[in-house]
Amino acid sequence: MPTSASFGKTTDGTEVQLYTLTNANGVKATITNYGGTLTSLLVPDKDGKLGDVILGFDNVSGYQSPEFLKAGPYFGALIGRYGNRIKGGKFTLEGKEYNLAKNNGPNSLHGGLKGFDKVVWQAEPGSSADGQSLKLTYVSKDGEEGYPGTLNVAVVYTLTADNALKIDYTATTDKATVVNLTNHAYFNLNHGAGKDVLNHEVTLPADRYTVVDATLIPTGELRPVKGTPFDFTTPHAIGERIAQVPGGYDHNWVLNTATGEHAAATVYDPATGRTLEVTTDQPGIQFYTGNFLDGTLKGKGGTVYGKHAGFCLETQHFPDSPNQPKFPSTELKPGETYHTVSTYKFGVRK
Repeated sequence: MPTSASFGKTTDGTEVQLYTLTNANGVKATITNYGGTLTSLLVPDKDGKLGDVILGFDNVSGYQSPEFLKAGPYFGALIGRYGNRIKGGKFTLEGKEYNLAKNNGPNSLHGGLKGFDKVVWQAEPGSSADGQSLKLTYVSKDGEEGYPGTLNVAVVYTLTADNALKIDYTATTDKATVVNLTNHAYFNLNHGAGKDVLNHEVTLPADRYTVVDATLIPTGELRPVKGTPFDFTTPHAIGERIAQVPGGYDHNWVLNTATGEHAAATVYDPATGRTLEVTTDQPGIQFYTGNFLDGTLKGKGGTVYGKHAGFCLETQHFPDSPNQPKFPSTELKPGETYHTVSTYKFGVRK
């Protein structure tokens, strides 16, 4: 069974826990019930040496500091009720307009002012044939952050025998609503030694991406990546063409396979030999390269997180889907169950 220890107290005095999942290979994942946040992940390199590949903090206060809240990087957190951006902080559902907090310029981002990343989840450690697990549950009340319907959410993290972290999301509602859950982990496969991820080689099985406006809202165009710096259909180092993308990568790629479990991303770090394979059943993946990190945040063991210190691979539906009828729907109705699984599997290439 997973072990637990105190992770400190939140600003309102609630004590939160840190749960450690371990497998037979010595791989360890630590998750706190504050925000359902993945705080560390120890995986082996090509020499078998374990290293932490996740950006984060040593205790809960790091995730609540004024600097962290101002920067808003969402390190490792569960994101909801709606991951990514909603244009103008509003959408219409079944003829009724709903207004959300505008917490990202003119738009709503990652569930609003107090999204799922800032709530304390109920935690239930367990184990299954797949490995040690942590089940987190949260009830998001009707009207919370402007969203309709009481949403019952369950997220299960499982650390498998083959060094994969599986994230299984389920949600039900009593009123029509929109849902787009994801995890906002920042990875650095050479974390602690490599100051940035620009040498990491990324492959994304996506022939198109969602073009965005100046506020990062999709225009509706799904543009072919061929011949552009967005083409990761074959491996490219993150830093190879990033200068050609104003601001860096922070876009949604349209995965070639939209349903069933399918490949979403592969990453290789030549320095450590570590590999990361992401699979999902979602139609999109947000690839973000830590463009807004600026060295003001100090993480675990005093590590300074500068620009491009980590990258995110957020499996998801497309941004602003509630306002884009041509995009796959994110609507959830009473009697339906939202269910999605994404897996982050680690390996080595020698």
